[in-house]
Amino acid sequence: MSQILVRNLDRKVVRALKARAARKGRSLQTEVKSILEQAASEAKLDPAAAKRLALRIQKLIGKRPLPDSTRIIREARDSRGDPGRWV
Repeated sequence: MSQILVRNLDRKVVRALKARAARKGRSLQTEVKSILEQAASEAKLDPAAAKRLALRIQKLIGKRPLPDSTRIIREARDSRGDPGRWV
């Protein structure tokens, strides 16, 4: 196994990590290791995993019709001032 050393962390960051570890009943080292492992695995999202994730999200949304955002975007844009500058 490899090791890394992270220098010059802000004390607030270390305190927050210690508190997070304590809430989960873990040591600081175990919590930081878990965070890094999760971040590294998320960075390797392959196309098949991305498709599975998209399908899971689609199932959560269900068959509900989603609103057409065109009107909402136009209203937001027009409320900021001269609509001619956005054309």
